[in-house]
Amino acid sequence: MPEQAFLDKIRSRGAGSLKLYIGMAAGVGKTYRMLQEARDLQRRGVDVLVGLAVTHGRADTVQMLDGLPQFPLRHSFYKGKEVEEFDLEGVLRRRPDLVLIDELAHTNVPGSKNEKRWQDVLDLLEAGINVLSAVNIQHIESLNGQVLRITGIDVAERVPDRVVQRADEVVNIDVPADELIQRMREGKIYKPERVEAALANFFKQENLLQLRELAMREVANRLENRIGVQVPKAQRNGTECIILAISTNDTTAKHMLRRVARIASFLDARWDVVYVQTSKESSDKISLAAQRHLINNFKLATELGARVITLKEDNVAAALARHCQEQEATLMVVGKTRRSIWQTILYGDLVKQLLRLTEKTSTDILLVGI
Repeated sequence: MPEQAFLDKIRSRGAGSLKLYIGMAAGVGKTYRMLQEARDLQRRGVDVLVGLAVTHGRADTVQMLDGLPQFPLRHSFYKGKEVEEFDLEGVLRRRPDLVLIDELAHTNVPGSKNEKRWQDVLDLLEAGINVLSAVNIQHIESLNGQVLRITGIDVAERVPDRVVQRADEVVNIDVPADELIQRMREGKIYKPERVEAALANFFKQENLLQLRELAMREVANRLENRIGVQVPKAQRNGTECIILAISTNDTTAKHMLRRVARIASFLDARWDVVYVQTSKESSDKISLAAQRHLINNFKLATELGARVITLKEDNVAAALARHCQEQEATLMVVGKTRRSIWQTILYGDLVKQLLRLTEKTSTDILLVGI
């Protein structure tokens, strides 16, 4: 049976509630569990609508659709082929109590109202419609670097952490790695022609074991944060504000953004991404490629839940220290640079300057090696 707390949220007025199912990989049973919950809620008088359920033809999952109203998909043409998409406008007009929408990380066909399906979900929540949705762990933005190191695959479709943080409930759908591999071999996940390639790459046992641990840890952290919301702010012991200093170094910045996003999420802290633009890095003095990378990193920071601040000053350490003091930050994160001894002598050591400027404040400095 669905948890009473989520049912109470569905019956309350205001912004919609989101329940999110997270799994370590395809085939763990997220869609089945969502449909099972939808049926339970329907039996308890909730006006449930299936907006989009991706069954992959699995018999047991298809069977779970019996008796559930399904909203017609929107048909459009892209590159000469007919494609089916979730009909956001139609569901907004229909206004059910709750709508089920699968594959949260999906990219909509060009010409849709929103580029991403998670944006459709946010529109529904804003309209007061409750949502059940699902996502695999590799699609969460701040985990992209860890997933890449585990699997060797750079996942293109990703969901911003702020969307996951928006969820009122997060549920981990867990299956032992051996059982998932057996499901794959039995053809219950992918078509036969894709099985061997999947088992040799993403679905290797060592990958699944690490992804499973990642999924469990992610859901546990989210649950801890939800509990923390109930604790008065004055009673919390966590960091209140984190400042991340970034530069035009594209690779370093991306790594640090995702790493600090995880720290901020775990500590339930607000965080700023600060770029200090010196006169040597004015827009007419750095390459267009560097400017493009900087803009992309600003966009990534926003998607991860940070506030982006640009300061114009030649004294980088002084600008950062002043911002920390203004925000009463308790932690500043700085990337470890690979300067030569002569560069350090010529330009100074940023970390040493920051330590000196913040020694009488409550700000700690965290030096992150890349």
